Amino acid sequence: MNPFAYKQTLEQFFMEDIGYGDWTSDLLFPEEATGTLTFISKQQGIFCGKDLLKTGYALLDSEIQADLPIQDGTFVSPGVEIASFTGPVRSLLKGERVLLNLIQRMSGIATLTHQAVQTIADSHTKICDTRKTTPGLRAFEKSAVRAGGGFNHRFGLDDAVMIKDNHIAFAGSITEAVQTIRSSLGHTVKIEVETENADQVMEAVAAGVDIIMFDNRTPEEIFELQRLVPSSILTEASGGITMESLSSYRGLGVDYISLGFLTHSASALDISARVLTEKEEVK
Repeated sequence: MNPFAYKQTLEQFFMEDIGYGDWTSDLLFPEEATGTLTFISKQQGIFCGKDLLKTGYALLDSEIQADLPIQDGTFVSPGVEIASFTGPVRSLLKGERVLLNLIQRMSGIATLTHQAVQTIADSHTKICDTRKTTPGLRAFEKSAVRAGGGFNHRFGLDDAVMIKDNHIAFAGSITEAVQTIRSSLGHTVKIEVETENADQVMEAVAAGVDIIMFDNRTPEEIFELQRLVPSSILTEASGGITMESLSSYRGLGVDYISLGFLTHSASALDISARVLTEKEEVK
């Protein structure tokens, strides 16, 4: 993630949660009180959020010392200590909820992505995300997909050209849309076209696009459509694919399978932040 961008985003999140101050922590603890807060996994999965934790607490208080032994993409089981932070108690507690929310969300996405990669079990076909992300969290969520072993589709509308069904309807045809865009497009930007049948696939091939998406097609349909595409053009399957049906897309020859559910339907990984007692620390 761009450190400048996510620092700014974290500042906004802290502003939302802290507001004008934390009545509970500020009244309970003197400014000089210090302690250690430990983040612990309560569920097995793939952790993501190391840099976020480090950056978040550094933004809140430069006196906080971080111990971050677990790397992004690491499998964690219940009871694993992910990170610990030592410093002013007020600052530790003010950052706890925001940072927990984010790493739980990111770790949940990383875990679901890992499951998808394991399910497809195809060395040729890569799992990737979509733009179906939570507003304001796209950079965090796409980072989590990478931590889980997946790949990122375009980050935004300015990354690449994707000519979808409504673009084609307004433009008149795939050929017209591609020709119009290519006449003004820089040479470094790729063009992807969404297709739904053999005629559209052949038209996209003739137009010389870079990527052809098979949209909402069954595995059987994709197998036939894939044969119409030369190896110089990348292919992608997307739409209506679930974790339950994912394995049926194995071995079809597509280069990518994009899955919206990686980011819009992932469950948060259960992680807690605790002050450990001496007895717990000995264990």
